[in-house]
Amino acid sequence: MAWRMVVRQPGGPEVLERETFDPGAPGPGDVLLEQEAIGLNFIDIYQRSGLYPAPLPLVPGSEAAGVVRAVGDGVTLFRPGDRVGYPQGGSGAYATHRLIAADRLVRLPESLSSEDAAAILLKGCTVEMLVERCARVQKGEWVLVHAAAGGVGSLLVPWLAAIGARVIAHAGHADKAARARAAGAEVALSCAFADLAEAVKDATGGAGVRTVFDGVGAASWEASLGALARRGLLVSFGNASGPAPAIAPLALMRGGSLFLTRPTLGDYLATRADLEQGCGRLFEMVAQGSVPLAIGRRFALADAAEAHRALAARETQGASILRP
Repeated sequence: MAWRMVVRQPGGPEVLERETFDPGAPGPGDVLLEQEAIGLNFIDIYQRSGLYPAPLPLVPGSEAAGVVRAVGDGVTLFRPGDRVGYPQGGSGAYATHRLIAADRLVRLPESLSSEDAAAILLKGCTVEMLVERCARVQKGEWVLVHAAAGGVGSLLVPWLAAIGARVIAHAGHADKAARARAAGAEVALSCAFADLAEAVKDATGGAGVRTVFDGVGAASWEASLGALARRGLLVSFGNASGPAPAIAPLALMRGGSLFLTRPTLGDYLATRADLEQGCGRLFEMVAQGSVPLAIGRRFALADAAEAHRALAARETQGASILRP
Protein backbone atom coordinates (compact mmCIF):
# COMPACT_ATOMS: atom_id res chain seq x y z
CA MET A 1 0.00 0.00 0.00
CA ALA A 2 1.32 3.45 -0.93
CA TRP A 3 1.63 6.11 1.73
CA ARG A 4 3.10 9.58 2.14
CA MET A 5 3.78 12.38 4.60
CA VAL A 6 1.46 15.39 4.24
CA VAL A 7 1.43 18.99 5.51
CA ARG A 8 -2.09 20.42 5.78
CA GLN A 9 -1.10 23.74 7.32
CA PRO A 10 2.30 25.44 7.75
CA GLY A 11 4.01 24.96 11.07
CA GLY A 12 6.60 23.02 13.01
CA PRO A 13 7.70 19.44 12.37
CA GLU A 14 4.60 18.16 14.18
CA VAL A 15 2.38 19.18 11.21
CA LEU A 16 3.79 16.27 9.16
CA GLU A 17 1.11 13.55 8.99
CA ARG A 18 1.17 10.08 7.49
CA GLU A 19 -1.61 9.05 5.10
CA THR A 20 -2.27 6.22 2.65
CA PHE A 21 -3.13 7.07 -0.94
CA ASP A 22 -3.58 5.60 -4.41
CA PRO A 23 -0.96 7.00 -6.78
CA GLY A 24 -2.94 5.83 -9.80
CA ALA A 25 -1.65 4.91 -13.23
CA PRO A 26 0.78 7.16 -15.10
CA GLY A 27 -0.70 9.45 -17.71
CA PRO A 28 0.91 10.51 -20.99
CA GLY A 29 4.55 11.45 -20.45
CA ASP A 30 4.54 10.30 -16.83
CA VAL A 31 6.18 7.48 -14.88
CA LEU A 32 5.08 5.60 -11.77
CA LEU A 33 8.12 5.44 -9.53
CA GLU A 34 8.57 3.19 -6.49
CA GLN A 35 10.91 5.21 -4.32
CA GLU A 36 13.75 3.56 -2.43
CA ALA A 37 15.40 6.62 -0.88
CA ILE A 38 14.45 10.28 -0.48
CA GLY A 39 16.75 13.26 -0.02
CA LEU A 40 16.41 15.48 3.06
CA ASN A 41 16.99 19.18 2.35
CA PHE A 42 16.52 22.55 4.00
CA ILE A 43 14.01 23.55 1.35
CA ASP A 44 11.69 20.89 2.79
CA ILE A 45 11.74 22.80 6.09
CA TYR A 46 11.21 26.13 4.36
CA GLN A 47 8.10 24.79 2.59
CA ARG A 48 6.74 23.00 5.66
CA SER A 49 7.11 26.12 7.80
CA GLY A 50 5.64 28.46 5.21
CA LEU A 51 8.85 30.46 4.62
CA TYR A 52 8.53 29.33 1.01
CA PRO A 53 4.72 29.35 0.44
CA ALA A 54 3.42 26.25 -1.32
CA PRO A 55 -0.07 25.02 -2.22
CA LEU A 56 -1.71 22.92 0.52
CA PRO A 57 -2.01 20.08 1.26
CA LEU A 58 1.70 19.65 0.62
CA VAL A 59 3.78 16.50 0.27
CA PRO A 60 7.31 17.84 0.89
CA GLY A 61 10.50 16.77 -0.80
CA SER A 62 11.85 17.29 -4.29
CA GLU A 63 14.59 14.64 -4.59
CA ALA A 64 14.52 10.84 -4.59
CA ALA A 65 15.62 7.68 -6.35
CA GLY A 66 13.97 4.37 -7.06
CA VAL A 67 12.66 1.98 -9.70
CA VAL A 68 10.27 2.65 -12.57
CA ARG A 69 7.16 0.47 -12.16
CA ALA A 70 5.01 1.72 -15.05
CA VAL A 71 5.21 4.27 -17.86
CA GLY A 72 2.52 6.33 -19.55
CA ASP A 73 1.86 6.81 -23.23
CA GLY A 74 4.63 8.50 -25.14
CA VAL A 75 7.39 7.68 -22.65
CA THR A 76 10.45 6.43 -24.53
CA LEU A 77 13.26 7.46 -22.18
CA PHE A 78 12.54 4.74 -19.60
CA ARG A 79 10.86 1.40 -19.12
CA PRO A 80 9.72 -0.62 -16.09
CA GLY A 81 12.65 -1.84 -14.03
CA ASP A 82 14.94 1.07 -14.81
CA ARG A 83 16.77 2.64 -11.87
CA VAL A 84 16.27 6.39 -11.92
CA GLY A 85 16.50 9.47 -9.77
CA TYR A 86 15.58 13.13 -9.84
CA PRO A 87 17.24 16.17 -8.27
CA GLN A 88 14.22 18.42 -8.62
CA GLY A 89 10.87 16.85 -9.32
CA GLY A 90 8.66 19.39 -7.58
CA SER A 91 7.06 18.67 -4.22
CA GLY A 92 5.83 15.14 -3.62
CA ALA A 93 8.94 13.13 -2.74
CA TYR A 94 7.97 12.18 0.83
CA ALA A 95 6.11 9.12 -0.43
CA THR A 96 6.61 5.44 -1.13
CA HIS A 97 5.38 5.96 -4.71
CA ARG A 98 4.81 8.94 -6.94
CA LEU A 99 3.83 9.91 -10.45
CA ILE A 100 6.39 12.15 -12.09
CA ALA A 101 7.13 13.49 -15.55
CA ALA A 102 9.63 11.25 -17.30
CA ASP A 103 11.64 14.20 -18.54
CA ARG A 104 12.55 15.14 -14.95
CA LEU A 105 14.25 11.78 -14.36
CA VAL A 106 17.79 10.64 -15.05
CA ARG A 107 19.07 7.09 -15.36
CA LEU A 108 21.41 6.18 -12.51
CA PRO A 109 24.87 4.79 -13.18
CA GLU A 110 25.18 1.14 -12.16
CA SER A 111 27.78 2.10 -9.57
CA LEU A 112 25.42 4.55 -7.80
CA SER A 113 22.95 3.12 -5.26
CA SER A 114 19.52 4.63 -4.73
CA GLU A 115 20.59 5.81 -1.27
CA ASP A 116 23.68 7.56 -2.63
CA ALA A 117 21.68 9.07 -5.48
CA ALA A 118 19.02 10.44 -3.13
CA ALA A 119 21.74 11.90 -0.93
CA ILE A 120 23.68 13.58 -3.71
CA LEU A 121 21.45 14.48 -6.66
CA LEU A 122 19.95 17.76 -5.49
CA LYS A 123 22.99 18.88 -3.51
CA GLY A 124 25.39 17.75 -6.21
CA CYS A 125 23.46 19.48 -8.98
CA THR A 126 23.30 22.56 -6.77
CA VAL A 127 27.09 22.51 -6.42
CA GLU A 128 27.55 22.02 -10.16
CA MET A 129 25.27 24.97 -10.78
CA LEU A 130 26.91 27.20 -8.17
CA VAL A 131 30.51 26.49 -9.14
CA GLU A 132 30.46 25.91 -12.88
CA ARG A 133 27.52 27.83 -14.30
CA CYS A 134 26.75 30.54 -11.75
CA ALA A 135 30.09 31.70 -10.28
CA ARG A 136 32.23 30.07 -13.00
CA VAL A 137 35.08 29.59 -10.56
CA GLN A 138 38.54 29.39 -12.10
CA LYS A 139 41.70 27.62 -10.99
CA GLY A 140 43.68 29.63 -8.46
CA GLU A 141 40.79 31.85 -7.29
CA TRP A 142 40.11 32.32 -3.59
CA VAL A 143 36.59 31.34 -2.49
CA LEU A 144 34.81 31.24 0.87
CA VAL A 145 32.37 28.45 1.70
CA HIS A 146 30.02 28.86 4.65
CA ALA A 147 28.66 25.83 6.54
CA ALA A 148 31.48 23.89 4.95
CA ALA A 149 30.65 20.59 6.69
CA GLY A 150 26.93 20.72 5.89
CA GLY A 151 25.01 18.94 3.15
CA VAL A 152 25.98 21.30 0.31
CA GLY A 153 29.20 22.55 1.88
CA SER A 154 30.64 19.05 2.22
CA LEU A 155 30.33 18.71 -1.57
CA LEU A 156 31.29 22.28 -2.44
CA VAL A 157 34.67 22.10 -0.72
CA PRO A 158 36.05 19.00 -2.50
CA TRP A 159 34.51 20.04 -5.84
CA LEU A 160 36.21 23.44 -5.64
CA ALA A 161 39.48 21.85 -4.54
CA ALA A 162 39.30 19.39 -7.44
CA ILE A 163 39.12 22.20 -10.00
CA GLY A 164 42.02 24.04 -8.38
CA ALA A 165 40.27 26.80 -6.43
CA ARG A 166 41.81 28.01 -3.16
CA VAL A 167 39.14 27.27 -0.58
CA ILE A 168 38.55 29.01 2.73
CA ALA A 169 36.04 26.92 4.67
CA HIS A 170 34.02 28.22 7.60
CA ALA A 171 32.05 26.07 10.03
CA GLY A 172 30.46 26.60 13.42
CA HIS A 173 32.70 24.18 15.31
CA ALA A 174 36.39 23.30 15.19
CA ASP A 175 35.71 19.63 14.45
CA LYS A 176 33.59 20.56 11.43
CA ALA A 177 36.29 22.95 10.22
CA ALA A 178 38.79 20.11 10.53
CA ARG A 179 36.60 17.91 8.32
CA ALA A 180 36.46 20.69 5.74
CA ARG A 181 40.25 20.93 5.77
CA ALA A 182 40.48 17.17 5.25
CA ALA A 183 38.07 17.53 2.31
CA GLY A 184 40.40 19.95 0.54
CA ALA A 185 40.09 23.40 2.11
CA GLU A 186 43.35 25.35 2.15
CA VAL A 187 42.17 27.37 5.15
CA ALA A 188 39.57 26.14 7.66
CA LEU A 189 38.02 28.54 10.18
CA SER A 190 35.52 28.20 13.02
CA CYS A 191 35.60 31.76 14.36
CA ALA A 192 32.55 33.87 15.11
CA PHE A 193 30.91 35.56 12.13
CA ALA A 194 31.92 38.94 13.59
CA ASP A 195 35.57 37.96 13.15
CA LEU A 196 35.29 36.10 9.87
CA ALA A 197 35.82 38.89 7.33
CA GLU A 198 39.05 39.95 9.02
CA ALA A 199 40.26 36.34 9.16
CA VAL A 200 39.54 35.92 5.45
CA LYS A 201 41.39 39.12 4.59
CA ASP A 202 44.35 37.93 6.67
CA ALA A 203 44.40 34.59 4.83
CA THR A 204 44.33 36.28 1.43
CA GLY A 205 46.93 38.95 2.07
CA GLY A 206 44.29 41.61 2.52
CA ALA A 207 42.60 41.05 -0.83
CA GLY A 208 39.54 39.05 0.14
CA VAL A 209 37.91 36.29 -1.90
CA ARG A 210 36.59 36.43 -5.43
CA THR A 211 33.44 34.44 -4.51
CA VAL A 212 31.48 33.71 -1.35
CA PHE A 213 29.08 30.76 -1.33
CA ASP A 214 26.54 31.58 1.39
CA GLY A 215 23.80 29.13 2.29
CA VAL A 216 23.45 30.43 5.85
CA GLY A 217 21.63 33.70 5.21
CA ALA A 218 20.92 36.22 7.97
CA ALA A 219 23.70 35.29 10.41
CA SER A 220 26.50 35.30 7.84
CA TRP A 221 25.40 38.20 5.67
CA GLU A 222 27.71 40.96 6.91
CA ALA A 223 30.66 38.59 7.07
CA SER A 224 30.07 37.53 3.48
CA LEU A 225 30.03 41.08 2.18
CA GLY A 226 33.10 41.99 4.23
CA ALA A 227 35.10 39.00 2.99
CA LEU A 228 34.78 39.85 -0.69
CA ALA A 229 37.54 41.27 -2.84
CA ARG A 230 36.91 44.25 -5.10
CA ARG A 231 34.36 43.23 -7.77
CA GLY A 232 33.73 40.02 -5.84
CA LEU A 233 30.60 37.90 -6.17
CA LEU A 234 28.29 36.92 -3.31
CA VAL A 235 26.27 33.83 -4.19
CA SER A 236 23.41 33.64 -1.69
CA PHE A 237 21.71 30.27 -2.10
CA GLY A 238 20.10 29.41 1.25
CA ASN A 239 18.55 30.66 4.48
CA ALA A 240 19.66 28.18 7.13
CA SER A 241 19.73 30.93 9.79
CA GLY A 242 16.81 32.88 8.34
CA PRO A 243 16.33 35.05 5.24
CA ALA A 244 19.16 37.40 4.32
CA PRO A 245 18.33 41.08 4.81
CA ALA A 246 17.50 43.51 2.05
CA ILE A 247 20.46 45.35 0.57
CA ALA A 248 20.69 48.68 -1.22
CA PRO A 249 22.63 48.84 -4.49
CA LEU A 250 24.81 51.58 -3.01
CA ALA A 251 26.05 49.11 -0.39
CA LEU A 252 27.42 46.95 -3.21
CA MET A 253 29.20 49.98 -4.64
CA ARG A 254 30.72 50.91 -1.31
CA GLY A 255 31.90 47.34 -0.75
CA GLY A 256 33.99 47.49 -3.93
CA SER A 257 31.62 47.28 -6.91
CA LEU A 258 30.36 43.92 -5.66
CA PHE A 259 28.06 41.49 -7.45
CA LEU A 260 25.16 39.66 -5.81
CA THR A 261 23.10 36.76 -7.12
CA ARG A 262 20.36 34.64 -5.56
CA PRO A 263 20.22 31.56 -7.81
CA THR A 264 17.66 28.80 -7.67
CA LEU A 265 18.31 25.37 -9.13
CA GLY A 266 15.06 25.40 -11.10
CA ASP A 267 16.41 28.10 -13.38
CA TYR A 268 19.54 26.06 -14.06
CA LEU A 269 17.67 22.76 -14.63
CA ALA A 270 14.87 24.36 -16.62
CA THR A 271 15.21 22.12 -19.69
CA ARG A 272 15.99 18.48 -20.39
CA ALA A 273 19.37 19.56 -21.76
CA ASP A 274 20.12 21.47 -18.54
CA LEU A 275 19.21 18.42 -16.46
CA GLU A 276 21.40 16.09 -18.48
CA GLN A 277 24.29 18.54 -18.39
CA GLY A 278 24.11 19.08 -14.63
CA CYS A 279 23.66 15.41 -13.72
CA GLY A 280 26.20 14.28 -16.29
CA ARG A 281 28.86 16.54 -14.82
CA LEU A 282 27.94 15.41 -11.30
CA PHE A 283 28.21 11.73 -12.22
CA GLU A 284 31.58 12.48 -13.84
CA MET A 285 32.89 14.11 -10.67
CA VAL A 286 31.61 11.20 -8.56
CA ALA A 287 33.20 8.63 -10.86
CA GLN A 288 36.62 10.29 -10.65
CA GLY A 289 36.43 10.48 -6.88
CA SER A 290 36.24 14.28 -6.70
CA VAL A 291 32.90 14.27 -4.86
CA PRO A 292 32.46 12.04 -1.81
CA LEU A 293 29.51 9.72 -1.34
CA ALA A 294 28.82 9.90 2.38
CA ILE A 295 25.46 9.65 4.11
CA GLY A 296 25.44 11.28 7.51
CA ARG A 297 22.15 9.92 8.84
CA ARG A 298 19.32 7.70 7.71
CA PHE A 299 15.77 8.30 8.97
CA ALA A 300 12.61 6.32 8.38
CA LEU A 301 10.16 8.28 6.24
CA ALA A 302 7.60 7.89 9.02
CA ASP A 303 10.07 9.78 11.26
CA ALA A 304 10.25 12.79 8.95
CA ALA A 305 9.39 15.16 11.82
CA GLU A 306 12.40 13.92 13.77
CA ALA A 307 14.54 14.35 10.67
CA HIS A 308 13.38 17.95 10.26
CA ARG A 309 14.20 18.74 13.88
CA ALA A 310 17.69 17.28 13.55
CA LEU A 311 18.38 19.16 10.32
CA ALA A 312 17.15 22.49 11.71
CA ALA A 313 19.26 22.01 14.87
CA ARG A 314 22.33 21.28 12.70
CA GLU A 315 22.69 17.88 14.30
CA THR A 316 23.36 16.24 10.94
CA GLN A 317 26.65 16.07 9.06
CA GLY A 318 26.81 15.91 5.29
CA ALA A 319 23.76 14.51 3.51
CA SER A 320 20.86 12.70 5.17
CA ILE A 321 18.14 10.58 3.63
CA LEU A 322 14.69 9.20 4.37
CA ARG A 323 13.88 5.55 3.77
CA PRO A 324 10.26 4.48 3.03
